[in-house]
Amino acid sequence: MADIGFGSADQTRMATAISELTRNVIKYAGEGVCHIVTGTSSSEICIKVEIEDYGPGIVDVDKAMEDGYTTGGGLGAGLPGAKRLVNDFQIESQPGLTKINLEMSRPHV
Repeated sequence: MADIGFGSADQTRMATAISELTRNVIKYAGEGVCHIVTGTSSSEICIKVEIEDYGPGIVDVDKAMEDGYTTGGGLGAGLPGAKRLVNDFQIESQPGLTKINLEMSRPHV
């Protein structure tokens, strides 16, 4: 991320979000994939991350996005915490496929 212009705070936020979501993939689905795409234009730098797994899915996405909600005995901060760390967070889930898209963008300086 540094090579396209993101500072250390943004790098830490994105790494933390990816780490939390990856932990969820391993815990609930066993395995998954992560795709990372960077982009720059004359006005903006951007990184997009797509994390997906083929596990049981999230029964109630709205509930899972509430602070404190957990099905695994944790603090219930994972998904909503990851969302707060990035500019855009989209999640879709059904049995056999959960896909989460993260995006962070900044003005190009």
